[in-house]
Amino acid sequence: MGYQITNLPKHDFPQLLKDISDPPKQLRIAGTISPKEYKLLCVVGSRKHTEYGKEVCESLVEGLRGYPLSIVSGLALGIDSIAHQAALLNDIHTIAVPGSGLDPKVLYPRSHLRLAENIIEHGGALISEFADMFQPTQWSFPQRNRIMAGMSHATLIIEAEEKSGTLITSKLATEYNHDVLAVPGSIFSKQSEGPHMLIRLGATPIRTSNDILDALGFSTQEKEINSYTPETSEEKIILSILELPHSRDELIRASNLPAHIANSTLAALEIKGVITESMGEIRII
Repeated sequence: MGYQITNLPKHDFPQLLKDISDPPKQLRIAGTISPKEYKLLCVVGSRKHTEYGKEVCESLVEGLRGYPLSIVSGLALGIDSIAHQAALLNDIHTIAVPGSGLDPKVLYPRSHLRLAENIIEHGGALISEFADMFQPTQWSFPQRNRIMAGMSHATLIIEAEEKSGTLITSKLATEYNHDVLAVPGSIFSKQSEGPHMLIRLGATPIRTSNDILDALGFSTQEKEINSYTPETSEEKIILSILELPHSRDELIRASNLPAHIANSTLAALEIKGVITESMGEIRII
């Protein structure tokens, strides 16, 4: 399939990208940029990832499902493509920033053309400051890294050797005063050298998806209600009220449903894993 490439109007640039010292003069886009209220998380790592790095990336991204955020990465081999694929698998918006133009004839790497098309088909975007037919060069990748770091509220490093190009992105994020996050790994793995160095320099160590959500300023209860589609009108009423936690009695009163209907709906939602009741309050998981 083909896709349409257009100019992204400057007023639609991600806000953080407008504020860096060297913003792009233009951005070409294929697909749909994330809503302005979304948080952007840049996920990058080694092309020569280990199985541990792959599993970590997939698990951490899966834990972000349902939150108003977008995964930003570079479409590259290795951790970048794993991050995009994990986002697609979990219905998370994702933005790819290749080191080439966006035309399918030059998009780099060639092996990820279908991944790029999947990103667009699932509501995500490809963006580039380069002309559509621009062939990638040695300098174009560090240049595009500043866009990924500049537009993202935080940059997460999953595996990188100490002199890896991946660390250029983390260095830029630091220069832009954006958060740098890093996943610890085995002390015997060269792929852990980069993250461990970043942690020594003050990066936030990441053990779980909740660590990422905390860094992005989310309460782990802020998951979008849209991540679960109500199956009945009663469920829709209950979940709309539970945008904030309520006690059972408050919830039943606010719903205007008969108590036995409200209680059976709550029981069904709890069995489905949508809500939980603790410390006298019912909340969305």
